Amino acid sequence: MFFISLRQMSARGKQTLTTLFGIVLGTAAFIIISGVLLGFRGYLVDQLINADCHVRVSSRQEIIRSDSMDDLFPNENVFWLSPPSGKRGSSHLATATLWYERLEADSEVQAYSPQVSGRIFLFSGANREAGKIIGIVPNRQIQITPLSDYIIEGSVESLSAGNRIVLGEGLAQLLGLRLNKTVWITAGQREKTPFRISGIFRSGNKALDDGVAYGLLSEVQQLTDQSGRITDIAVRLKDVNRSLQKADEWRQFGEDKITSWQEANSSFFAIFKLQDAIRYSMTAAILTVAGFGIYNILNVIINQKKREIAILRSIGYRPGDVLLIFLLQGIVLGVAGGLFGLLLGFLICLRIESMPFTNPLFSAGGGTMVVSFAPSIYVQAFLQSLAATIIASVIPARYAGKLSPIEIIRGE
Repeated sequence: MFFISLRQMSARGKQTLTTLFGIVLGTAAFIIISGVLLGFRGYLVDQLINADCHVRVSSRQEIIRSDSMDDLFPNENVFWLSPPSGKRGSSHLATATLWYERLEADSEVQAYSPQVSGRIFLFSGANREAGKIIGIVPNRQIQITPLSDYIIEGSVESLSAGNRIVLGEGLAQLLGLRLNKTVWITAGQREKTPFRISGIFRSGNKALDDGVAYGLLSEVQQLTDQSGRITDIAVRLKDVNRSLQKADEWRQFGEDKITSWQEANSSFFAIFKLQDAIRYSMTAAILTVAGFGIYNILNVIINQKKREIAILRSIGYRPGDVLLIFLLQGIVLGVAGGLFGLLLGFLICLRIESMPFTNPLFSAGGGTMVVSFAPSIYVQAFLQSLAATIIASVIPARYAGKLSPIEIIRGE
């Protein structure tokens, strides 16, 4: 039966090759698109995980609306001349000590670091830049993020010497400053305070490198008029995949705001879902066209080979045998097209991986394209092409199996 299937396919070589090309193209397209999208996704997720904490604890702040005061005036008709607005709650974490105790007792927590942050202006001669300063405890912060690995000049530990600051590379360039130079900083209406630059970091994240500075926790508290207060607790877990579940668990402790890294970057995950929809849609469209090609080829072959089908049935071939002959043609096309598609997709991905690429979102120079070669991509691509060809072959193959010698002779 396999020999008969191959012989019938070779009888219409051009159509067979055209259909085979469509399957190869669909399989290769899925591999290329998936490799590029998933490769960049993996790189981006890795950057997001390493650049920040797994879970962040901060105070909850709510926007005040006109109905926010209903609890204060129950069963009363209240008409606002000027509706309440703004935010309710403090930017400071009032329950910091309780959180320290909880985090110390939690076996899933690898490390945590208190932080205080605020908006600042930095001055150097005639240059002035707005930025964000984060007060940290150096030996704790380096357990949360790879800040020490980002340092290109100086060190994070030098902050402990007092009146020191670590600047992002982009921010230092905007101010025209180098290591060991002095920058003047002010927060709000307070007087300018001089800080010595003891370190410059390059994280690769342009927004971070161009707008963030790190200082000693106690000094930043004093600079931003937040003495003895903290705004956040950055937490690193032993298992990053538990971040979302851990955030849900900690929300039961009170009204503080708990944010996992997935929730903080939810916009990226929405884009990932859109990318998945696009790549599956494109592949489905290509394989559908290839499937129609198989359907048409088998229909033409069946109509041209009705006499041969009648002969096969008359010498003892059962309907299932005839169905299998034509179904095998679709399977052969699916397997061959899938394998050639895997090879073509792999070779193109190798070429793409060596192409230079510069992302404007990152400041750490140029590099090459990031491509994923995950085995699951290739398995999925092959199974999709095989499934598409089998589905396209079933209808004409079943029709051929139902033909009887008498019906064929009458039709002739």
